[in-house]
Amino acid sequence: MMGTCSISDSTMRSKRALLPSLLTLVVFVLAACRTSTAAQSLPDEAPCKIALLLPETKTARYETQDLPNFKNRLKELGFDNQYLIYSNANQDAATQQQQAEAALTNRANVLVLDPVDSDAAAKIADLAKSKNVPVIAYDRLIKGSAGVTYYISFDNEQVGKLQGSALVIALAGQVHPTIVMINGSPTDNNAILFKRGAHSVLDDKVIIAKEYDTPDWSPDKAQREMEQALTTLNNQVDGVYAANDGTAGGAIAAMKAAGIQPLPPVTGQDAELAAIQRILAGEQYMTVYKAIKPEANAAAELAYALCRGEPPDESKLNGQIDNGKTRVPSILLAPISVTKHNLMQTVVADQFWSVDQICTADFKSFCDAAGIQ
Repeated sequence: MMGTCSISDSTMRSKRALLPSLLTLVVFVLAACRTSTAAQSLPDEAPCKIALLLPETKTARYETQDLPNFKNRLKELGFDNQYLIYSNANQDAATQQQQAEAALTNRANVLVLDPVDSDAAAKIADLAKSKNVPVIAYDRLIKGSAGVTYYISFDNEQVGKLQGSALVIALAGQVHPTIVMINGSPTDNNAILFKRGAHSVLDDKVIIAKEYDTPDWSPDKAQREMEQALTTLNNQVDGVYAANDGTAGGAIAAMKAAGIQPLPPVTGQDAELAAIQRILAGEQYMTVYKAIKPEANAAAELAYALCRGEPPDESKLNGQIDNGKTRVPSILLAPISVTKHNLMQTVVADQFWSVDQICTADFKSFCDAAGIQ
């Protein structure tokens, strides 16, 4: 009996000696399993990131309309905007290239790119394609790259046609009216399309005495261009084709400084608040209203789907645009010509600008006269 007990005690002591080692091994194995499981789940848990790259700030719409509308729609869809990578290139193509590269380094899953330079941006789209990152060309087409996945904008030739047609109507009854054309930036593909559409209406109906392409869409440069035209034409101008509201403001400032009264009809685009107020005051004849909220919403919805690896809503694609390298599936929205007579039915009805924003103290009497209330 004594011998049997001695053997049992020895065995138990051996087992007790092995127990800490066995426990250590089990803990190690379990920890390794947890580490392996975590490593495998990281790609699923990693948040998707969307990069929004806008071109400049001289045109008021980008910071006041495009950016907030894009962010708001993403939030409505359930996207956490802390994972939105936002940059504005301030009209510098090299800066935009750096911003895009930084977004890709930061593992952006989708680029929504409104290019400063439609040709130079091909390098960005090519780089994104090499990393399997889809690119949405927003508002302006990216030319010369097969890396452009989708394009969202307006029918931009139609924008120019609306501007040209409005100017022809405003000049009706004048014989061979003389106009000045102040186009947009030559590096912006949209500006080329605006000009093409405008010429298709204006040629043979008016005398285009002077024509300029305005670098960077700069209102200051547009003002200097208009000053040069007025000097050459001895202030004899019947109308001004201005490609957007910023250049329209520059042209109007030049004519007011030259003492031209009354001001001739001036076109515009983007329905900027200052332009709406100038239209009510009789300083600008029209603008082209491009409903930016639907454009920004469409871009947000498409980017969100792509970011999550989901198929986009094909029913919203209504065209294909040739960018010189591929035909890009596109969402093309309809622009609207706006004068003081349809402000209420367009920009006010859509809450693009409120009556309170438009009808400040300086413009209250003009609003009353136009029935804006």
